[in-house]
Amino acid sequence: MSNAPSADDAPQPPKVLSTPLEISANLRMLQESHDPLIITFHERSQRFQSFVIDVDREAGTLALDEMIPRDGERFLSAGEPFRIEGFHEGVRIAWEQPQPMTIDETNGCYRGSMPDEVVYHQRRNAFRAALKLTALVNVELGGEKLKTPVNGKLLDISATGCKLRFDGDISDRLQLGQVYERFIAALPYGPMTAPVELRHLHFEERINTTFAGVRFHNMSGLVQRQVERFVYQLQREARRFDKDDF
Repeated sequence: MSNAPSADDAPQPPKVLSTPLEISANLRMLQESHDPLIITFHERSQRFQSFVIDVDREAGTLALDEMIPRDGERFLSAGEPFRIEGFHEGVRIAWEQPQPMTIDETNGCYRGSMPDEVVYHQRRNAFRAALKLTALVNVELGGEKLKTPVNGKLLDISATGCKLRFDGDISDRLQLGQVYERFIAALPYGPMTAPVELRHLHFEERINTTFAGVRFHNMSGLVQRQVERFVYQLQREARRFDKDDF
């Protein structure tokens, strides 16, 4: 039997959403899923993280949570235009925010107009496979920017990146946008090692756990095949589980 990818698995071209209904629905999806956003200001290389916390289609407004690190507020206060990018189950949702946003000191958030256009990019080849809680893979994150490596668990993985979980608050030890040269995951058929870029970071105080999202950075062909093999294995297990459940 051939394992060649079908046409449905191929990357889909990006769509530009321009109606308030489509735009608000996708922004609300990011809000409800608590998907992290990456904010980049024009002419600046530093990246900041935020979340959508309110979408009002009737008023045409949008609210974002305070940025991490907080010094991004200086650029926002100065009215600098910025770009926002989020990912929801392999779909990239991105837009420009050229109109200034105001800082709501009472609620600790930023308010502004909804974008006129949103880029929606379904990347089928970046299917994200979740691991069962009973079979989480051990990971280690290290590199020149870390005095000592940090150890955690792999929660899900795709061909382009993965989500990680660490015990306690390690958010002050990691930096968004930083490339860490030594990411090691103890996959079932042998460890894989690759550089990764930190794309989002969130400490959940309620459960004393830090969540991180990383994107693979300049992977070798060998490591790429290891990842694809593991993702494919998880996909097969998920499909088998669905059939049994049915």
